[in-house]
Amino acid sequence: MLKFLGKRVVQIVILLFIYVTVVYWLIEAMPGSFMDQYLMNPKLTPEIRENLKRQFGFDKPPHVRYLLYLRNFVLLDLGVSFSYFPRKVTSIIAERLPRTVFLFVTSTLVSYTLGYSLGKRTAWRRGKILDKTVTMVGIVFWTIFLPLLAIFNIWLFGVILKILPLNQFIDPNLWRFAPFSAQYIFLRLLLSGLIFLLVMLVSLVIAQKMKTVGAKRLTIYVSSIGTFLILIAAWILSGHSAYAWDIIKHMVLPVLTLTLYSFAGSMLVMRDTMLDVIREDYITTAKAKGLPDNVVRDKHAARNALLPLVTNFVISLGFTVGGGIITETMFSWPGIGRAYLEALNTQDTPLLIGLLVFTGIFVLIAHLVADVLYAVLDPRIRY
Repeated sequence: MLKFLGKRVVQIVILLFIYVTVVYWLIEAMPGSFMDQYLMNPKLTPEIRENLKRQFGFDKPPHVRYLLYLRNFVLLDLGVSFSYFPRKVTSIIAERLPRTVFLFVTSTLVSYTLGYSLGKRTAWRRGKILDKTVTMVGIVFWTIFLPLLAIFNIWLFGVILKILPLNQFIDPNLWRFAPFSAQYIFLRLLLSGLIFLLVMLVSLVIAQKMKTVGAKRLTIYVSSIGTFLILIAAWILSGHSAYAWDIIKHMVLPVLTLTLYSFAGSMLVMRDTMLDVIREDYITTAKAKGLPDNVVRDKHAARNALLPLVTNFVISLGFTVGGGIITETMFSWPGIGRAYLEALNTQDTPLLIGLLVFTGIFVLIAHLVADVLYAVLDPRIRY
């Protein structure tokens, strides 16, 4: 395993430098530049124009700029944003990343949990009403145009029913006199979510060692509900619960939209894999032993069909860092996706390249984690 990990790390480093090179020259080949809006001003003297070029680094040839960028990249310096000058690209990513992670990781967890649960049930009851209905609904949401789904949800839940806030980020009236920034609440919400997930993972590990199904369920329920109540009490005692609730309330609509749009993919993958697994001899043997259907489905069939779904889940987490340009734009969510669009519209080359490189790094890491999970989840796989 260590030898395999060493080879994969070397491959990732090589791929990363190839990826950075391709991204840099693709962005460099785009017509126009950020400086055009200043250089086209007829009132500027030649001296001022040359000074502007020098300040933004456009006085050097493209290959020299590439080598300088590569050197700075090795030193973990992604440059300075043109449109947010003099802020560094890394500081902008650090500001936008928690918002995107909080939104997209939440929707990804919900959609994959829903897809896993529906996928194993529809496959187990293949050909019945549940299978046909869920599959048809999943295909509809899987093929629907995302902007159309977002507009429909905004119209239905925000305009007609008025049960969810419209496409906003936060309530400005609430945050106008807040003694802290929204970023502070975002980071604390992320920490709370991480604590909850860690407790759930530990409880699942402990539950696997329990002998009875009732004891397993009790362990999971007590740990999850208890942790949730403790976190709620901590937020209330801190006096920040109103601000946290405002952010959560505004993210319900985009999370709902993303869940409806993406749950079908995981559901169909789980269903198709389950249909292959339940034809195996060991499933027939488990049924012949007289085991209950739920035990055969969950412990024998679903566990072995989980590998492709877990792999897709890990890889999709890498892509969540890139955010969704359409989703974040339509719901006014200032995350990485909105930063992509802003950098592209203003031709902010350092910011655009930095965002693409940052997303590529996470995707490569996600592929490495997926390879390791293959060996962990399937004993037949050895590197």
